[in-house]
Amino acid sequence: MEENINEQILLSQRVDVNAQEEITSQVLRIAVYDEFKAYETYTKIMEKFGFVQPFINIREAESRHYSVLIPLLEKYGVEVPINDWAEKIEVPNTYIECCELGVASEIKNIAMYDNLISHTVELDIKDVLFRLQAASYNNHLPAFRNCVINHYTAANNEEFNQEDLMQKLGEYQGLFDDVMNGNIDQSKLTEILSKLNISMISGVGFGGAAVALLNTYMNNKNNKE
Repeated sequence: MEENINEQILLSQRVDVNAQEEITSQVLRIAVYDEFKAYETYTKIMEKFGFVQPFINIREAESRHYSVLIPLLEKYGVEVPINDWAEKIEVPNTYIECCELGVASEIKNIAMYDNLISHTVELDIKDVLFRLQAASYNNHLPAFRNCVINHYTAANNEEFNQEDLMQKLGEYQGLFDDVMNGNIDQSKLTEILSKLNISMISGVGFGGAAVALLNTYMNNKNNKE
């Protein structure tokens, strides 16, 4: 199979200012490659679990996202990366793990767009990047977050309680304090979720705690805005 040029840059989701490839090319290729990944991931999940929400609507949105980006690549003479994600993606074993994967993926997507926007000077590109990031933050992430919170609320058969869940993760209490104080940004939150590894660690408490962190972070950010 043909490989993408500078694939490590695509996978890093971050612009490399020291690379020979032009910044604009990196920005556009990283963005569309990540939207390909999201589309193929949610397609695979639907193949395994059926046409379930929120994956139906979000997959359709992801197709619109890369369809908006591709004309920009053509305008700026940038080669569209090969969509080779179908053979790379492994779908989690349960529906709720897929929703948790959606939470983590959309957080990473938001952080990715922060990086890409910071390196973009072209107004038309920057406008599209802002709109795609807003869609992830305002639509996709809340949909996956609600899916997970509803699941853990039902699983515990009690009111979702952030504090109780966080007590099961004592080693992360300092990080939780940072979130509460508003001292954590999207990149740091992505790092936290990566360390938690969500439900792959095991147990309802761990997955719920990750979403509790996310819930608190989003509330803090909304209050500041």
